[in-house]
Amino acid sequence: MRQRKIIFLVISGLMFGLLFLWQIVQVQAERPGQIPTGSVPTVTGTPVDGWVLVLDNEQGFANVRSGPGTMGYDIIGVLVIGQRVPAIGRTTVGEWIQIAYPGVPGGVAWIYKDLVDLQGNVPIVEPPPTQTPRTTPTIDPTLAAQFLVEIPPTRLPTYTAPPPLVLPTFVDESLVGNPTRLPMGLIIIGMAVVGLFGVLISLLRGR
Repeated sequence: MRQRKIIFLVISGLMFGLLFLWQIVQVQAERPGQIPTGSVPTVTGTPVDGWVLVLDNEQGFANVRSGPGTMGYDIIGVLVIGQRVPAIGRTTVGEWIQIAYPGVPGGVAWIYKDLVDLQGNVPIVEPPPTQTPRTTPTIDPTLAAQFLVEIPPTRLPTYTAPPPLVLPTFVDESLVGNPTRLPMGLIIIGMAVVGLFGVLISLLRGR
C-alpha cells in the first residue's frame, strides 16, 4: 500500500513538472521578438550617362585596352559582339571611349569608337599616362659587329671628254664650175649636131 503511494506521488510530480515547462514555452512563444535597431546602408550606384554597344566586325570581338591608343597601352580584355557596357568618358578627339570594365585596376578601360555604337553623351576625360616598357632593348656591340660588312672604297672612273665630232660638208658639184670638165649642155648639143649630120649624110646617099 505504501509502495503505491510513492509511485503515485512520483507520477504526479512528473506531470506537474511537464505542465509547468509547457506553460513557460507558451509564454516565450507569445512574446514578440525584438527587432534589432540600426541603420541599414543605402546602396547608391554611379549614374550612367552613356552606353556602348559592340558592333559586328570580322574578328567577332573588340579589344579592350588600358589606355586610348594601340601604342603604349596593352590589351587587357575583349568585348563580344552585341555586348553592352556603360560608357564613362571619351578623349578630346573622340576616337577612344572609356568604359566600365570590372576586374582591372581602376575598373575602367578603353575601346576604339569605330568598333562600338555610343549611346548618350559622355564627358571628356584625361587619358592615363602611357605604360613604361618592361624591358629596354639594348644592342650588343659584339654581336652587332658580326653583321657589319665593311665595303672597301672604290675609286670612281674618271670621265674623259670625247674629241669634238667633225661633220663632213658636201658641196653640190652642179653649182661649182670645173674648168677641166665640159658642161653637160654643151655635150648634149654636140651629140644632137652629130646626129643631124648623120641623118643628112644618109639622105644624100639615098639619092
